[in-house]
Amino acid sequence: MLRRITLYAATTALALSVCAIPAAAEESTVDDVLTGLGEVSETSRLADRRALVTGDRFIAMGDETGLYPASGWHIRGEMAGFWTPPVKLLDGMWFAVDGAWLGDDLATTRYTNGFGYQRYAYRPSGGVAVDRVDFVPDGTRAAVIGLVLRSDTPKTVRLAMDAHSELMPAYPWGWTTPNAGDVNLPDTGAFANGTLEFRENGTSPGLGAHDYAAVVGGSLNPTGHALGAGHRGPQEPPVVCPADGPTPFRCDDSATGRGTGGRLDYRVRLTPGRPTTVWFGVAGSDRGPGVARAEFAAAMRDPLRALVSKVDSRRRLAGNTVVDLPGDRLLQRSVEWSKQNLADSVQEARDLNLRDVDEGRAYPAAAGSLRAARWFGAGFPDYPWLFATDGEYTAFAAVAAGQFEPLKAHLLALRDVSEVVNDRSGKLVHEVVSTGDVYFGANDDAGNTDETVKFPSAVALVWRWTGDDRFRDELYDFAVRNLRYVERTLDADGDGWLEGLGNVERSGMGVEKLDSTVYFIRGLLDLADLATSKGDRATAQWATQRATALRGQFEQQWWTGGDANNYAESIDDPANPANDNTRIFQRHWTGVTPMEAELPGGPLASVEHGNTALTQRERDCFTGQYGLFHTGSGPTSAPEGNPGPSCDSVVSTVRSERSIFSLNTAVMAVAEGNYGRLGAGQQGRYTTGNARIQLDPTVWETPGHMPEIAPSPDFVANIDRAFTDRSMSLQAWGAYGTLWPVVHQQLGVAPDLGFGRLSVVPQIPAGQQQIGGRNIRLGKGSVDVSASAGDRQLRTTVHMQRLRAALTIGAVLPAGKSVGGVTLNGRPVAYDVVRTARGDEVRVRGGDGTLVVSLK
Repeated sequence: MLRRITLYAATTALALSVCAIPAAAEESTVDDVLTGLGEVSETSRLADRRALVTGDRFIAMGDETGLYPASGWHIRGEMAGFWTPPVKLLDGMWFAVDGAWLGDDLATTRYTNGFGYQRYAYRPSGGVAVDRVDFVPDGTRAAVIGLVLRSDTPKTVRLAMDAHSELMPAYPWGWTTPNAGDVNLPDTGAFANGTLEFRENGTSPGLGAHDYAAVVGGSLNPTGHALGAGHRGPQEPPVVCPADGPTPFRCDDSATGRGTGGRLDYRVRLTPGRPTTVWFGVAGSDRGPGVARAEFAAAMRDPLRALVSKVDSRRRLAGNTVVDLPGDRLLQRSVEWSKQNLADSVQEARDLNLRDVDEGRAYPAAAGSLRAARWFGAGFPDYPWLFATDGEYTAFAAVAAGQFEPLKAHLLALRDVSEVVNDRSGKLVHEVVSTGDVYFGANDDAGNTDETVKFPSAVALVWRWTGDDRFRDELYDFAVRNLRYVERTLDADGDGWLEGLGNVERSGMGVEKLDSTVYFIRGLLDLADLATSKGDRATAQWATQRATALRGQFEQQWWTGGDANNYAESIDDPANPANDNTRIFQRHWTGVTPMEAELPGGPLASVEHGNTALTQRERDCFTGQYGLFHTGSGPTSAPEGNPGPSCDSVVSTVRSERSIFSLNTAVMAVAEGNYGRLGAGQQGRYTTGNARIQLDPTVWETPGHMPEIAPSPDFVANIDRAFTDRSMSLQAWGAYGTLWPVVHQQLGVAPDLGFGRLSVVPQIPAGQQQIGGRNIRLGKGSVDVSASAGDRQLRTTVHMQRLRAALTIGAVLPAGKSVGGVTLNGRPVAYDVVRTARGDEVRVRGGDGTLVVSLK
């Protein structure tokens, strides 16, 4: 833990420059502000690890020493630093005490990640100790850094801050037309009102006129300043990453960079036993320096109060979906951190100019504009923008965490962008940069079938957990047009199986994909529910009939048979002119989707085939130390061969890709839960995999952040890769594999509030005795659930708060057990035993309270 330090609230006469104030009535401590919130810390290889702190309008990334290596690959070396979407502001900020740079001359001894903030501790020198706190006030386009200095003796120290600008938009990228280098103009720097001001103002080829600005300053009046091309602290002179080809492990700037720099100097008087805090802020805008100054003033008006507000908001968020898992404390902690990961991922941009850039090949005039968009950023630093696929998987984690509002905003933003760019066709866009540029997913793009058919399911999910008919009504017409579009345009051979790109695209795949099929069937049934609730009988009938027909043919068409023991990931080999629906099995993770997708009544895959496929996927040809491989190993005709063991005799046309994505592992965890396979070697193996890459010090890169890809046989750990060649340090979709299994499958919370119903039927993992969860948000209220299991009885307790719903309460019988009797609140009650993919469920319709199932 960091030392106990004191932060002093600042009162400002001038917004941009204030004097330090002495300890007085408004002092507080970091411990006071942060008490009761979780922290995770790291002390080893800090220079090799990325550090991230975000707000809904700001992103700041450096390393865990407090320095700022050039990072990322969309714009090589430029994706870290300080951003206020849709523009980057700075490559970094650096601090020196008496000429010694923090993180370099004064080594960082500990990095700590907290709920909405991060802290650094530095090695004391010359009787002076320094600690640092970084956070981003939500709602502002600014980041705030507090340096806390302490001395054993009275002294005055010299404090210096370097800043190096890099004002540029989030799009274009390094390889697009135009590219980032084409549109990036030289920055200018100035000193004004005690701050550094940076600006890029001009007209770029293809991009047009723009006015980007950044303001950097502190809470003291500077005693001096300097301007110039450098000012990167200890990273001067910079190592510049080349535009393409191999890069050094660590660079300081990119070939695209055209920034400038500046320095502010201060003198700080220190008193023994009395910590002194100097606050710094960086703010910016894509609307000129006036807006940037206003954002800076807002952030620096009262930094301590802003920190308190940030912490309070995260404390409230932590108070939703509080789980108690005595038999799996690691998973319990992962649930807590996954809620924070989701909050860290929320982003917002305004005044987006919407255009289809045709995968970087064009830059037409905008087709329209969008006043504001808010979303779950997919991953940091290279995917912080709006995605359909990512959002649709993240949706399950978001509802389980009670984070309804950003999810609703995400889906509305996808609808709004799609309607403009795709001219109300019903097709969903795939990837939308914070500028408004749509990289992929326009009408002319051959793909994202799976995303379009998943959208109605995401709408239905929100509606079931919130009961929000207004939200349903807002998106209903678009959801109908989603499925009408794919049926009209993506079934050329009329067999009911949709063409187009899915989640996996590899050579030799057929034109009709398994995941698109699975999610189309689910989407039809979810749309039927929405239609029924609205009285749209024609749509409900159409969707139900289409889904029923496809379900009836599914097993015969997609199950491979033989020793593969799996579903084919695609059919219709494009090299086969007969288009005879030949099954193509390549061992991709999408083969798990028939078990993962939950339909009314259970998963799509039959109980027999589902269990057979899951058992096969648990083998070492498909699963590694931290989860499910992207593509399993086995016989192949690929020239490069196929490392890894074989579990079947099918000869695939592609080699294995034994990279473990947190999404693949999440999908497998959910699939296991749908079949009641909750044991340590089943679902527990995959929930533990995602929890470990988030919270195990021997595995994580950034403590507490679930990454995009785990260390894998075919993927070297991020901390051993160049900063420009890494996967995301935080990826939102992995939370699907922790929050949903615990809340929906183990605790059994299954709301259907659109129809005024709630079912709670827990299933305790084998080898555990009890689980619980409280304040699980549903609609305008919440539910508390606890469950226990013994040799002779099962007990489920449910309490609803501010929630009106017809409750079904129950429990899943252990294998080999039957019911001896059932009581609710001590009185015998009628019950049903329903056979499901999870097992035999005992269900009782009644009020909340305690259900006891006697076993025999």
